[in-house]
Amino acid sequence: MEKKKVVLAYSGGLDTSFCCIYLTRDLGYEVHSVIVNTGGFSDEELKTVEKRAYEMGVTSHHVVDETANFYNTCVRYLIYGNVLKNNTYPLSVSAERVSQATAIANYAKEIGAEFVAHGSTGAGNDQVRFDMIFNILIPNVGIITPIRDLKLSREAEIEYLKKHGVEMNFEKAQYSINKGIWGTSVGGKETLTSNLGMPEEAWPTQVTETETKNLELIFEKGELVGLNGKKYDHPTQVIQALQAIAQPYGVGRDIHVGDTIIGIKGRVGFEAAAPMIIIKAHHTLEKHTLTKWQLTWKDQLSMFYGNWLHEGQFHDPIMRNMEAFLTDTQKQVSGKVFVQLQPYRFQVVGIESDHDLMSNKFGTYGEMNNSWSGEDVKGFSKIFGNQVMIYHKVNSGE
Repeated sequence: MEKKKVVLAYSGGLDTSFCCIYLTRDLGYEVHSVIVNTGGFSDEELKTVEKRAYEMGVTSHHVVDETANFYNTCVRYLIYGNVLKNNTYPLSVSAERVSQATAIANYAKEIGAEFVAHGSTGAGNDQVRFDMIFNILIPNVGIITPIRDLKLSREAEIEYLKKHGVEMNFEKAQYSINKGIWGTSVGGKETLTSNLGMPEEAWPTQVTETETKNLELIFEKGELVGLNGKKYDHPTQVIQALQAIAQPYGVGRDIHVGDTIIGIKGRVGFEAAAPMIIIKAHHTLEKHTLTKWQLTWKDQLSMFYGNWLHEGQFHDPIMRNMEAFLTDTQKQVSGKVFVQLQPYRFQVVGIESDHDLMSNKFGTYGEMNNSWSGEDVKGFSKIFGNQVMIYHKVNSGE
């Protein structure tokens, strides 16, 4: 009897290792493991994961390098929109989960798998993101979630793997780390509370830089294309170069408090030096080059875009509509942004742009103007407040 194919979203950790053994030995499936790299794995790490997958009995193992596509289809719009969830979090993990789930669904179609499987528990956002995207893109493919369905504890998983002769480091790391090109999440005992901060040693990158450093970020139509005078072939390369420079300063660290899709609140630490610098630098450039109402409508649509993406709804066609709007707003968002790095902080110093609307040709704020007279302003002020004046007269009872 021919075995049924199942594509397993695989990371090499405890949960997905359990899934490998359980699906192959207990359920008798032909397991094809897939790891989706969104910029967080080195070549050496990918080779280690592949070796472990074959040791677990998979029929095939496949690596999808989604880094450039993740940027092209998602990250660029997070930059265009200056998206920070709850004014804090650059959607480091939630955005990449959407990209990963989409890549896995496409691979399942490619090899004609009857099932897909993932190692999500029943407690977090990822189960919804993966299930929903699979239901949207591959509705006729079954979804298997052993950890969630069996309600397994970590201890039960370890016991099961040991019984099947699996040798791996079962010591739970004090902090769970998830790294991608748009930031690294950090979870630990402190993030399970509402009052404790993360200790210095919990952050994946320690602070080793102490000298002030000046940076020059080059944007073209809203995209970061260069750093310190050097242009790059793709924005992902600039992001990685900026990350390497800025992360050792300890900037971009914070703890996000958010609402999960399933209705509970949670905290997660993150370090995202490059994303935070890019978003703040880009926003500053926009404040110089866009009009008041462009900025206003961008803020509103960007908040919705970030929230809907966070909840896994990337494939809703409204997202393409908003991406078209965001892209159109970036036509004049070009120029240089100057940033200063110091330990634990950064400052956006200023910008240079041919599209800078803060031009002294038209006047200087708080000092003088060249386009109107004082009498013009007196008349404008009366007209601008006229309807509100009428409202107060009508309703004052006088």
